[in-house]
Amino acid sequence: MIAVIYGTRPEIIKLSPIIRMAVAQKRELVTIHTGQHFSQNMNDVFFENLELPSPDYELNVGSKSHAEMVAEALVGIERILLKHKPSIVLVQGDTNSALAGALTAAKLGIKVGHIEAGLRSFDRRMPEELNRVLIDHMSDLLFAPTQTSYNYLLTEGISKDKIKIVGNTIADALKYGLKKSSKITLPPYISPKQYFLATLHRQENVDDPKTLKQMISNFQRIVKDTSTTLVLPLHPRTKQLLNKHAIDTTGLSLIEPQDYFNFLALLNNARMVFTDSGGIQEEACILGIPCITLRDNTERPETVELGSNFLVGSDLNRMVSAISYFEKHHGGWKQPYGEGDTAERIISSL
Repeated sequence: MIAVIYGTRPEIIKLSPIIRMAVAQKRELVTIHTGQHFSQNMNDVFFENLELPSPDYELNVGSKSHAEMVAEALVGIERILLKHKPSIVLVQGDTNSALAGALTAAKLGIKVGHIEAGLRSFDRRMPEELNRVLIDHMSDLLFAPTQTSYNYLLTEGISKDKIKIVGNTIADALKYGLKKSSKITLPPYISPKQYFLATLHRQENVDDPKTLKQMISNFQRIVKDTSTTLVLPLHPRTKQLLNKHAIDTTGLSLIEPQDYFNFLALLNNARMVFTDSGGIQEEACILGIPCITLRDNTERPETVELGSNFLVGSDLNRMVSAISYFEKHHGGWKQPYGEGDTAERIISSL
């Protein structure tokens, strides 16, 4: 039996090709949803859109402190794993849900498979970086997306016998998603390649009111200077903090969180994307959309090396320079994340 543990929007998207393939092959499967994300638009709708079975278990841990979230997930996951006794637990990425799943399984002597292993930002201030390092060193099978991530794992002393370079399931998910999103009509106030798209959710960008205000101010300045619409789907936590600190968002096109296919339509038709998301750096690279990352480091260095992604942090001048560069140099890179057969590679190795 395979146990698959997830709790956030990106995990659901990236695990969807693996779950669909396991179901198609009639593999014995149990799925556990920790409920780490709490907005219905950011969770439940994905199961229907991605043609996934509803989770077998929902823990509803919600949005709490890191300690509370992981602790509640540990208790719930342990109970389920003891009941079903799977041969392997699959976790994806660097979330608290993935950490709780890997830690519970490792302590019970159950094999752990880490999908998207070996990513490193080398910034231990990021909770995601701590999570991914811990998960990698607890895992028995490490599914690295690229040669770079494979090399990082070897450098940390992990046996090469445990590591497989398989590509990234985001390529599989995009192949599936583009077919669905091609029929979606954009909102009437934007036209293809005539707007910027932005996302903002990481704690280093939104928790400090000064930094959050600076980010919003940068967006407003870019809109003013380029006369270009900027569409910003608001993460629930970001929306809450904008309201809490009464930060003015005049001039920005704020919308609710989007389901996967609507967001994919927005991304695929954007002129450029500004984001602090790791997954969107990958998606933009695959789709040929210039990406400007609102961080000073990234665990996706391949995108920077290819020229599809610029790191700008909260510095307006760097943002402007990146926009100027992409206006003159658009596309032409070869994405490193595979051709959409990663799920097949992973499932066949179990």
